[in-house]
Order: sequence, then structure tokens, then C-alpha cells
Amino acid sequence: MSTQKDRGFFSFAFLLFCASSVPTWASARLLQELSPQEYFSSLQAGKASLAYFSHNVSPGAQPFLEQIENSAEALQDYGISVVKVNCPKGDVSRYCGKENALRKAYLFRGNMLIREFPTDALFDVNSIVANILFALLFNEVKYVETLADLQNIENALKGRSNMVFAYVPATGTAEHRAVMEAAFVYGTVHQFVLTTEATLLKDTGNDESDPSSARLLFCHCQRATDLAQPCRRTAMGQILTMLNIHRHLKLMGAPLVTEVAEDPEKVSTVHLQLGLPLVFILSQKETYEADRRTAEFVAWQLLGKAGVALLSRDRVDLNVLLRSNVALKTPDEGVPVKYLVLEDTDEVITLVEDKNKVEEIQEEEEEENEEDEDEKENNNQDIQDDQVAEAVSRDKKRELPLEQILVLTEETFHSALLETARTVVLFYASWEAVSLAVLQSYTEVADHLKGTQGVLLSRVNCWDWPGVCTKENVTQFPTIKIYKKGERSVMYDGMWGAEELTSFIMLSQVSCPLKLATTHEAERYLRGEFPPELSSYHHTSLLGVFSTAMTEAREAFEEAGNILSGHVTMGMYFEDDTLALSRKYAVSPPALLLARSGGRSVEGITLSKQSTQDMVQMIRYELLDIFPEITVQNLPHYLQLRKPFLILFSDGDISQMESKEMLKLAKGRPQQAFVACWLNLKKTPVGRGVLKAYFATMPSLPVLVWVNLHAGGQIFKFPSGQSITEMNILSWLEKLKAGLEIPSSTLSEEDWKPPLPAYDFLQMMETAVPELSLHTSHRRGDTPEQRPPENPGRNAAVREEPSQETKAEKVGTPGRDLRGTAPRLAAREKQGKRHSEL
Repeated sequence: MSTQKDRGFFSFAFLLFCASSVPTWASARLLQELSPQEYFSSLQAGKASLAYFSHNVSPGAQPFLEQIENSAEALQDYGISVVKVNCPKGDVSRYCGKENALRKAYLFRGNMLIREFPTDALFDVNSIVANILFALLFNEVKYVETLADLQNIENALKGRSNMVFAYVPATGTAEHRAVMEAAFVYGTVHQFVLTTEATLLKDTGNDESDPSSARLLFCHCQRATDLAQPCRRTAMGQILTMLNIHRHLKLMGAPLVTEVAEDPEKVSTVHLQLGLPLVFILSQKETYEADRRTAEFVAWQLLGKAGVALLSRDRVDLNVLLRSNVALKTPDEGVPVKYLVLEDTDEVITLVEDKNKVEEIQEEEEEENEEDEDEKENNNQDIQDDQVAEAVSRDKKRELPLEQILVLTEETFHSALLETARTVVLFYASWEAVSLAVLQSYTEVADHLKGTQGVLLSRVNCWDWPGVCTKENVTQFPTIKIYKKGERSVMYDGMWGAEELTSFIMLSQVSCPLKLATTHEAERYLRGEFPPELSSYHHTSLLGVFSTAMTEAREAFEEAGNILSGHVTMGMYFEDDTLALSRKYAVSPPALLLARSGGRSVEGITLSKQSTQDMVQMIRYELLDIFPEITVQNLPHYLQLRKPFLILFSDGDISQMESKEMLKLAKGRPQQAFVACWLNLKKTPVGRGVLKAYFATMPSLPVLVWVNLHAGGQIFKFPSGQSITEMNILSWLEKLKAGLEIPSSTLSEEDWKPPLPAYDFLQMMETAVPELSLHTSHRRGDTPEQRPPENPGRNAAVREEPSQETKAEKVGTPGRDLRGTAPRLAAREKQGKRHSEL
């Protein structure tokens, strides 16, 4: 039906063009002259005709006859014939016998009189066509005078059909004709409503409209279901002509958002065909629902100005930067699709409304690239005071392989937790440097655990979804939690390296503590063979041995296991044959068996203290290596002991003799007094900086150093002329204790602080805007609209969503961000390099 009407319209438009190009005499041929008897006998049922009855044409009627002749062709396009009826002399019939009847024109449908028109109302072609069609389309075009009449029609249409509401200053004008011609074509598709009341136009929200200018509004009543709210309206921005109305209705009939699964260069929509741009919102399957709402939000703002399409990265192989989130295709031939990085929906709208915006954004990105090159050249002259932020900024052009990490939103968060046995969730903020650094480690973990059954790695951007993070009690960024079905979540509190994260996730797969049923299982557990999912994973196993009567000690051990879950594997055995296992390892229950290196060495420890905290502290201490290699990752664990360090610095692996002597020393009597350890400068290059801080010149390696960071900070260097043996070291330590050795240096007692103070953003805001105070501030999670707007006036207007939103819009607000697109390592705005720049 719509196709036929469109075809009819284009034919009609062509006829209008032809009519304007031929002489007036061509239309005169279409004006029939008949006698009254011939006219009434020629009338056909359902066919409309306009008749003018006259005896002799007076000079005053001549202009009217000329206009009737000129309108004949236009009316014929709508199946309406125009006839001049010549009344014979002496005829006293209804239409020929009265003088006033001869001053009127009559509209018939078949032999039924529809309406009679005074000839002065049909003063030109526009008035004739407009009034004739208005009379014939009485049921298709409703005339209203009050707001109540309009609302009654809207309410009757809600959920069923859309409405075209037109205001014309007066009937019989060119604009009135255009509306009637559109109603003739689209009257069966939309309900047309007409008014000439300027006050009614203002009541519909068009306060600034000029009463002398015609207006047309498309009312989306088919989408509306709430009788208490008016239908959402989209005004036509062009003047009222038949072609402009047709164009507007075609745009209103197009899908609000088009889903695209092909190369944007090949996409063609009605918007492009009508000379409007097409905006692509780039999406991915994990955030489809949020992206769909964002696209709909943008589409409503750009309705009639541009088309909006949702382009899935998962279905189309795009050779563009992963951080690009918007694409723009113009109707101009030969112009390639432009891929851009935009921050919020306001920028998308401005992109369409301001044609120069595309060039500005591309110029900004080019300037950023130039600045990045300058940064590389001048890297030594401009050093970032925050080393993490510097590293992130340096790598911001690097795209992260995030395909294996599921993006969670408000809609998908809880359902995702139910689909997998264990779900690992990274809560982060896309603008925060540490979060972005951890995201890099997280991608390495995802690659390492690829294919692991029962483990799902996911992420939640708390800037986009503050409600999720608030409900999950996430108070700092980044945070990692592991969710298990039917159990409470476990939060990670270790180092952010990929190896440590992988270890935590793997160990979290096993119950902590794991209850063992037989001595055979207990033996396999100590050898690292049970449970099987950890058989190929190097770890230290702890086994608690209890008798059946030791309820209090068992409960404390179980609670300690809950605290240490993910950091250590803990087993528990309390069956009737516990004594057999205890005798084998020479311990008395309650006891702890500590198995290192796959069970080759099992150490028995009596659990003398049976409180949960005491057990946790003891287990953490026993897990520390006797003679550890110090790394950046494990240093905090040994610093927590608050003991002096005896460190052997080596340029590579230490010799077997040095390792043997140091291990004997660590296992000996003084081991409780200090931490004996070593540091490989090749694996941990930061050790060179440590030695430079200890000594004026770099010492020859290996070098043995005593340092007490918690008492005085004195540095003592083992005599280079002596060999590193247990006896020589013990002798040297006795001299240190007696005060017979002179320290090589002493560390400053100053606190280790950042080189510059942190930004005080709240203070900056109060200084810039004095009326802002802490008492009126809100938490980020209270509303998704808290981000400081770049254009306050525009944001305020956009936030006040019209009350006639669709149901899809009411489900969730897309917010100011463009969510769902692949995250970037850093925002487009440059981070400040030095605090003084503020």
C-alpha cells in the first residue's frame, strides 16, 4: 500500500512540474462545458466533480472562470473533474434559476452534493485545490479548535497510529493545499489533524512559533501508551510544501535505529537517499542493550536531521582503531566514512548540527599525534610525576586484546554470575591510571586462562555503571572479586601482576579449606596431585590435621581458610584414622602439615594457638620462603615482618655454594631475628637503584648487605675480602651487634612520599565555583548525570527528557557517555604533566 502511494505521489509531483511548464490553454482542454441535462446524466457513483452553473459569463465572473480552468488539471490528478454548466434561458431549476446560486460552485460525489462554495472563496488554484480536497477528505483530516479536541484524538490513536498535526494561518493558502495533498496520499497511513488557531499551536509547546508561519508536527502516538502524557512530537524544519512534507513523513516512517551487519561504506538508508548523514554507533555483543539505548537516545535527538545505525564490531571486521566509537557517513559521493572517538552523546549531536565539527575533531586527533611524537623526542625533559600515569599515557595508543573479557552492565551483571561456576569481575574506572594499568595485566591473565573450564573473566566500568559498583560495595578502583555460585564473593588483595592474579584465580577454584575424606586423598593432596585441576600448577599445600573432637580448632581453621582463599591451598582432615597420619609425620593434633615442591618436603607444625587471627598470621608466616629471592611482588610480605634484612645482591643467579651457606644460615638459630634473602639484579633491575642509594659508588657483585629499615636505617657491607660462608657471616653479625663495625651509609628518616602533592579536586572546584560546598555534593553512584558538563546549558536541556519517551527509553538512561564501545587506554584529553600547569 505504501509503495503504491509513494509511486502515486511521484507521478503527482511530476504532473505538478509539467503543469507549471505548459501554457494555460493546455489546462482549458480539461474544462468541460455541458448543459444541465448532460451534466447530471454523466455523473458516476463515487466520482467527484466540481461544477459552476452560469447563463452568460459576466465580466465579474471572468477571473473566477480563469482560476477554475487553471485548476482543472491539478484536480484531475485526484480524480476530480471540473465542469462549466451552461444554463439555458428561462431555466428556473435549483442551480440555474436563482441569482445567488449562480455565484457558487458545487462539489458533487456521484449525484450527491457534498458542499457548495462561494466563488470568492475559490480565488486561485491553491484555494480551489485546498478547499476541494479538504471537503472530500473530511473523515481523513480532522479540524480542531481546542487543546481538548487534540488530546482526545491523540488518546484515541495511542498504541494504534501516528498523527500529522498541521497549523496554517488560513485555509485556501499554498500551505493548506500542501497539507491536503499529503493527506490525500498518506491519509490511510496517518491521521491528519488541521487547525488555524494560533493559540492551539502554542498549547502544543511551540511558544516561539510565528503565528504567520505554517507548522507541521509528526506525533509518534503509535509508540505511546500512557494516556496521561502527550505523544512525542517531531517538528518539520522546512517550509510546508508537498515535497518537504513527503520527505519528512518518509523520515518519520524509517526505523528509529537501523542495525547494520555489513561494511558501512556499502550501507544505504532512506536518510542517505534524502541527502542526510548517517551516524553509526559502534557496539559489541556484551553491551548490546546499553548501546541500543544510547543509539535510540541519539536517534530521538537527531530525528529528521540524520539517521542512526548500530554497527556491531562482532559481526563486521572493521579495519579501524579499537577505541573508535562513532562513524559518520555523509550523502556526498566519494567521501569515505569517518571514524571518530567521541566522549558523550552531546558530541554526536553537535557532530551533525555543526558540519565543521568533524574537521575540528580530526584536527585535534592529529595534534595529539604530533604531541605524542614531541613527547617521545623530549621525554627526558618532561617526566610524569606519577609513574603509573606516565606508563599508561605512554602506552595509550596501544590497543588491548579485550575480546576474551566479557563486558558487564546493569542488565547483564547478575545473569552472568549465574551462568558460570566462577566469575572473576574487575571493577575499574576508565579514566583512572591504575585501573588502566591493571586492565593490561588482566588481559594477560585472560590469555593465560583461555579455555579454562568454569572460569569467566569479566569487567565493569564503574564510571558507566556506578549503581552496580555501589551495590557490590566497591569503594576503590581497581577491585577484583571472584563470585561463586551459592557462596559469598572473595576479594583479591594481592599484587596486580599477571602472575599473581592468575595464581589467585586458579587457587580460588578449590574450596578453602578442602575437606579430605581418606588418608589416600590426604597423601595425594600433600604431593600436589589432588585436587586434579591444580596438579599441574606449582603451589604450596597446607593440611590441617584434627581429631573429631576438636570442634573449636576446626572451626577456627575453616574461618582462616575463608580469609586466605585464593592465596593458598588449604586442606583439612579430621576422620577417625587421624592418628595414623599424625604418627607418620610426627605431629600431634591439632597440627599443620606444610608441603613444598610437590610433597618432597613435608614439615609438621603444632597449632598451639587456636584463634582464627592467630592461625591466619601463623600460616602467612610459614608460607614465606626460608631463603627467598626478593622481587617487587613479594617484598611487601617480608617488610611486614618489620625485621632487619640480610640481602645478597647478585648479577644473576647465586652460586650453589653461596646458596647452600645462606640457606644454612637462614635455618639456623638466628633466623627469627632477621630475614636472610637474595636479589637478582637481572630479574629485578630496580635493585641497582637500591644499591646506588646505599653506597656512593656501585659495589662489585655479589655483595652482602645488612639493612634495618625500621630502626635507624644503617647500611653495613660484608667485607669483600671474606668468602660468604655461614661461619664468616655469623662472626660479622656478632661484630655488628657489638658495635664494632662502621656503617657504609645511613638512610634518611624522611617519609617516602610522592614527588608532588596529589590533586585536591574538591578544593579546585570550590575555588572555581565558590557556591559549591561539600554539604551539597553527591556521590557518583547517586545519579549517572554527575559528570561535569562541558556545555551546562545544553546538558540541562538534554537531561529534561520529554515525557513522551518510549518504553525502551524509560528502561534505562544512556547517560552522557558513549558506553559499550571498546575502552581506551586513556581519554582523548591530555593528562597534565606537572602540577604547576594548573
